[in-house]
Amino acid sequence: MSVKMKQVIENIKALSSDEKALIAHCLISSLESKQDDDVEDAWAALAESRFTELASGEVKGVSWESIKKHVKG
Repeated sequence: MSVKMKQVIENIKALSSDEKALIAHCLISSLESKQDDDVEDAWAALAESRFTELASGEVKGVSWESIKKHVKG
């Protein structure tokens, strides 16, 4: 273990729970893989397409209650 790592571990003991949680979040976030740049554009295009279908009356929206009933079976 490096000297820097040992220092970090020793210093963690002095942090509050909130500070530890923030550090944990930052560490976990740094491990996440990079998102494909085209994914956000694809979701935006799909959302726009679905909105256009709803606004034009081509498709009809479904209530949340109806969805819950269908999912519960």
